[in-house]
Amino acid sequence: MNRHSQPLNVARWIIFVLAMGAGFSVAAIYYAQPLLPLMGSDLHLTIDGMGLVPTLTQAGYALGILFLLPLGDRYDRRRLILAKCAALALLLLACSFTTTLSTLLVVSLLLGMAATMAQDIVPAAAILAPEGKQGKTVGTVMTGLLLGILLSRTVSGFVGAAFGWRVMFQLAAVSIAFIGTLMWFVLPRFAIHSTLSYPQLMKSMAHLWQRYPALRRAAFAQGFLSIAFSAFWSTLAVMLLEKYQLGSAVAGTFGIAGAAGALAAPLAGGLADKVGAEKVTQLGAALVSLSFAMMFVLPLVSAHTQLVIIALAAIGFDLGLQSSLVAHQNLVYGLEPQARGRLNALLFTVVFIGMALGSVLGSKLYMVAGWSGVVALATVTGVIALVIRLIDNRRMQAAARNVG
Repeated sequence: MNRHSQPLNVARWIIFVLAMGAGFSVAAIYYAQPLLPLMGSDLHLTIDGMGLVPTLTQAGYALGILFLLPLGDRYDRRRLILAKCAALALLLLACSFTTTLSTLLVVSLLLGMAATMAQDIVPAAAILAPEGKQGKTVGTVMTGLLLGILLSRTVSGFVGAAFGWRVMFQLAAVSIAFIGTLMWFVLPRFAIHSTLSYPQLMKSMAHLWQRYPALRRAAFAQGFLSIAFSAFWSTLAVMLLEKYQLGSAVAGTFGIAGAAGALAAPLAGGLADKVGAEKVTQLGAALVSLSFAMMFVLPLVSAHTQLVIIALAAIGFDLGLQSSLVAHQNLVYGLEPQARGRLNALLFTVVFIGMALGSVLGSKLYMVAGWSGVVALATVTGVIALVIRLIDNRRMQAAARNVG
């Protein structure tokens, strides 16, 4: 099916469905975070055991990005998206019936892998976009994806508090089945652009990683920012319960603060056009570092002020992280446009390795040093990302002077 043969209103309808699909699918890997205290109480888990749930989900997502996303260059994207959709709905349902930690962890890992359909949807949107509107179309789908990441915590917090954590996962399964049905009807077949075998696709990714130092620096900088992001969100619900006696619904409302920051992130694309993507990555990393450092004053102020500062920090670091991600994607996609899918897979593999590390390190530090330990980890990793970007900028300036 040729995208130019579609009426404009049909094309918009398809893009809207894809934005919903990206949001619902990526949300699946974040529903558990505000629910961890409820899951821990029901399944008799330790804090360490609870921390393994988001860790395994993020690790599954990273594995899925690395090993499954390259298939989009080799097979019809429609078939891949629908297959992952069916698997994700079944895994969410299975999660709601788990009774042991070991089963929960296995399901969490597989759930993370299936949720990578969100990363298959984004390039599909670019292919289906009307001529000259690829950027706007991808931006629309990315907005859906970002809202899914951040509002998932709000929804799961309220549903978990009202009906229990198992109901949340059952409703999530229904949402995926619903969006999968819509995509079954509206998605066209996609042309296959590569005849490389699976081993050749994977080998080409290794070559891309070796060939582009800029890719490695972008991936590592965003990876360190992801450690900070995940450490915060993976431990927030437990901290709010223990320190303030606040339940999962309140933990979920902090996702609204994060969404406010992330929705401003698309402005980073326009800013990158004016001042350069490199500068935006530096500003983003600096904002993440400052937002977390701001929480060092929590012991010095009242409980009410502490919660306000945490909410402001969530707005700041989500804006910084998403702005940096948009700019890093611009940098990476410009390296070799015909290999954008594989470059995207490499970038996001490191990002979600960072997410998984943030979950496990955040949980362990919280057990050892409390919330101040989590804040220290997030601040340090934000500063490391900033240093990587500043060093990269100096290298570019030195290279420009040598050329001149």
